[in-house]
Amino acid sequence: MTVRTRYAPSPTGVPHIGNIRTALFDYLLARKHGGQFILRLEDTDRARYSPEAVDGIQRSLAALGLEPDEGPGIGGPYGPYVQSERQDLYRAAAARLVEQGDAYECWCSSARLDAVRAEQQRLKQPPKYDRRCRDEAGRAESRREAEAEGRGPVVRFRTPLDGQVTLHDAIHGDTTFDVALLDDFVILKSDGFPTYHLAYMVDDEAMRITHVLRGDEWIPSAPRHLLMYRALGIEPPVIAHLPLILGPDGSKLSKRHGATSVFEYLEQGFLPDALFNFLGLLGWSLDDKTEIISREEFIAHFTLERVVKSPAVFNIDKLTWMNGVYIRDMDEALLCELFAARLDADLPPRVPRPVDRGIVRRTVPLIRERVKLLAEVAEYSDFFFAEAVHHNRDELLGKAWAHRAADAGAALARVRASLAEVAAWEHAPIETTMRALADEVGVKAGDLFSLVRVAVTGRRVTPPLFESMEILGRERCLARIEAAARAL
Repeated sequence: MTVRTRYAPSPTGVPHIGNIRTALFDYLLARKHGGQFILRLEDTDRARYSPEAVDGIQRSLAALGLEPDEGPGIGGPYGPYVQSERQDLYRAAAARLVEQGDAYECWCSSARLDAVRAEQQRLKQPPKYDRRCRDEAGRAESRREAEAEGRGPVVRFRTPLDGQVTLHDAIHGDTTFDVALLDDFVILKSDGFPTYHLAYMVDDEAMRITHVLRGDEWIPSAPRHLLMYRALGIEPPVIAHLPLILGPDGSKLSKRHGATSVFEYLEQGFLPDALFNFLGLLGWSLDDKTEIISREEFIAHFTLERVVKSPAVFNIDKLTWMNGVYIRDMDEALLCELFAARLDADLPPRVPRPVDRGIVRRTVPLIRERVKLLAEVAEYSDFFFAEAVHHNRDELLGKAWAHRAADAGAALARVRASLAEVAAWEHAPIETTMRALADEVGVKAGDLFSLVRVAVTGRRVTPPLFESMEILGRERCLARIEAAARAL
C-alpha cells in the first residue's frame, strides 16, 4: 500500500499551531513510508472563506518545509484539490444516498428547528433534529411550507435508530458507540454545498487517502462517519485522533496563552527547524530522553504507535531553549545572514541599511551563546551600529559608583587617557591596560569594567566587553567614554 496522507484545512483564518502539528504528522508519516502528502482546501464554508487564509495556509507549510506533493497550484492526478471545485461529486454522492434510502431531503425552516431546540432545552433533553422529514408524510408537509416560502431543502443522513459502531483508532484503540444517541445530521446544505461529514470522505476516497489524522475533538463525530462509510460502500482508511495541545494552565491552547500561528513564532525570532522539532514532540517521542531531533531522524523513526493518547502541553520555555540550541549549532555563515537580516528589520531607522556585514560577522561569535531568539539580536548588538549611545546617569553609576559620581567621572577620564595610548587596538592589550588601571585607581576590576561597559555600549548586559571594544574601534570607544564622563 502506498501511504497517502492529506492536510485539509478550512481557509477561514491563519492556521492554528495545532492544525500545523497535524500537517507535520501527516507529512512525517507520508515521508517515512515513501508516500505522498496532499494539501486539500475544504472551502465549503463560504460565509467565512478568505483568500488571504489560503495564502496563509500555503505559507505556513512552506515556512516549516512541509511541501505537499499534490495540491492547489501544484496539481496531481486526483485534482482539483479545492472542494468548491468538486461540487458534482458531493451532489452525486448525496443523491445516491437518497436513492438508497440512507438519506432524505429535509425541508424544515430554520425557525422551526430553533423552536424544536428551544423546547428540547426547556425539557432538558439533548438538542437534536426531531426527524419530521424522515417519513414521507412529514416531508411532504414541510415541503409545501418551504416551496410556499421559496426555500430549498437540505439533505440529512438517515441514521439507524439502534445498533452500535466501533471505531478502530490507531492511537486510542477500539471505541464502541451507541447509534441511538445520534441524530439525522445534515450532509448537504440548502446552497448545494456539502458539510464536512460528506465532503471529506468523498474526497478521501477519490484521492486514495490511506490515513486520516485529526484532533481528538473529532472523536464524537466518528460514529457518524463510520455510518457514512458503510452507506457509501467505502472501506475506512486508517484513522488516528491526535492528542489536544494545551496551554500551561491546562486549558486548550488559545490566544490567551500567546502566539498561536507559525508566523507569530517566526516573527518573534524562532527558527523554522526549532519549531519543526518542537511541534514534532507535541504528542510523539523518539524515546524518553532525546529532545533535539533532525528532520531526517523524525522521518526515519516516526510511527503512529509512538503518538501518545494524553494531551500535550505547549511549553514556551522549552521551545525557547530549543531555539537557542539550534542557534548555537547553526553554521556561522548562515547565522550571520540571519542575524544581519534581523538587524536590518529591527534596528532604528537612523542606522544605515543594509547593516555592515563585516561587523555582523565579528559579533556572531560573541553573541550566539547568549541569543535564544532572533528578536534578541538587536538587544545584544545594536550599539555596534550606532554612532553614539545614550548615557543614563543611574545606569552608568550602578551600585558600585552610586555615591561616587565624581570618582566615576575621574576614573573614566583616566580610562580614556590610558586607552588612547594602547599600541594595538585588540581585546587582549585593552584588557591588560584596564586591569592595570584598576589597580592604580584602587578599585575592583569588575567595578571599573562595569562603568566602562555602560560608557561604551549604553547597556549593563552585553557581549564580552573587550572583544566588543575591539570591534567598536578606538575612536568610537574613546568618544563614548568621554561623553559618559561629561554625563556625570
